[in-house]
Amino acid sequence: MALMGAPVFVVISAFAMVGFYITDMPFAALVVDTYNKFANNPVLYTIPLFTFAGFILAESRASVRIVNFSRAILGWLPGGFAIVALSACAFFTAFTGASGVTIIALGGLLYPAMIKEKYPERFSLGLLTSSGSLGLLFPPSLPIIIFGVVGETSISQLFVAGFIPGLLLIALLGMYSTYVGFRSGVVREPISFQQILQTTSEAKWELLIPIIVGVGIYGGFVTLGEMATLIVVYALIVEAVIHREISIRHLPVIMNQSMVLVGGILVILGAALSLTNYMIDAQVPTMILEAMQDIFTSKWVFLIGLNAFLLIVGCIMDIYSATLVVVPLIMPIAVSYGIDPVHLGIIFLTNMEIGYSTPPVGMNLFIAAFRFNKPVLELYWAAVPFLIILLIGLMLITYVPDLSLFLISRFGIQ
Repeated sequence: MALMGAPVFVVISAFAMVGFYITDMPFAALVVDTYNKFANNPVLYTIPLFTFAGFILAESRASVRIVNFSRAILGWLPGGFAIVALSACAFFTAFTGASGVTIIALGGLLYPAMIKEKYPERFSLGLLTSSGSLGLLFPPSLPIIIFGVVGETSISQLFVAGFIPGLLLIALLGMYSTYVGFRSGVVREPISFQQILQTTSEAKWELLIPIIVGVGIYGGFVTLGEMATLIVVYALIVEAVIHREISIRHLPVIMNQSMVLVGGILVILGAALSLTNYMIDAQVPTMILEAMQDIFTSKWVFLIGLNAFLLIVGCIMDIYSATLVVVPLIMPIAVSYGIDPVHLGIIFLTNMEIGYSTPPVGMNLFIAAFRFNKPVLELYWAAVPFLIILLIGLMLITYVPDLSLFLISRFGIQ
């Protein structure tokens, strides 16, 4: 069915139904279990809210204001505009969740500007392709929320845990960008405090969003659901009333675009929960664990195998399907090796982030080929240096757990 192009949720549901049929369990159990998990989960309704807020920002000129602000702050550095592109992409991906939206929304703005400032074409293509998923570790990233739901892990802890690893990946790519800037003699802008003040004033409303999220959630003032509602209202006021860049008439279109994404996620989530129920009843995770314990004799060897497996998964599956199908399998196995569930979440999401740009079928490669009108083979070669750097970051995140867990233990995040 998958080879013939059937939707992911159809394949997953069929697999679950075959399993239940073989074990003589009634199909009604699929619906009942899925409904119970949906109805009793207090986090799921935040998914459409955060997604809607991200699409509002993407449809306005918020991207231009964020880029101008970042340019004023970082443009004086060699490779400064490349770091601006990294930061802007990370900001938008954190809110849109789907990296394709970031490439489409920012590609037309950033790519011509990088070529104009004498960045090599291949470098520019590779940077924007790999940066399209760079913000998945920052709150309020939708994949983090879904991992928390599926893996039954604290979403607040995952938000905090992703901060240092996310900055590490940006820093590593930033150092490479600085090297390329030196080598290519790119245009450097003199620092201007007047320009910094002007762009800060223009982007101040968007720049407040991460502060509102951080203070509201970690300060204990609002729940995650209340924060999601607050961000939607705030984004609407800023973009429709203050900046007047989104008309009320256009809101139904934005709602439709964002809810199509959410609807697809929820349908796959329901199918994946059914499949998970079957695999648990059939003791599939236990059998996999027993087989892996014979192959991987230590935690560190297991992590090598896990990363290799997840990179392949991230390359061939979208992050939402991968989270819903793979996490229930690997979670009990990883815990048996003494891996903290939060640390596992950051390892998993980093692999998925890299998988978006991994040849031959990484999703970002095809979206970028379409957006920049380039052959996909050219995108393969352009992405290679960035993939190598991101893999170095992945190794650090995997084998230095404190990068993910330090802030949680330091501030006692629950």
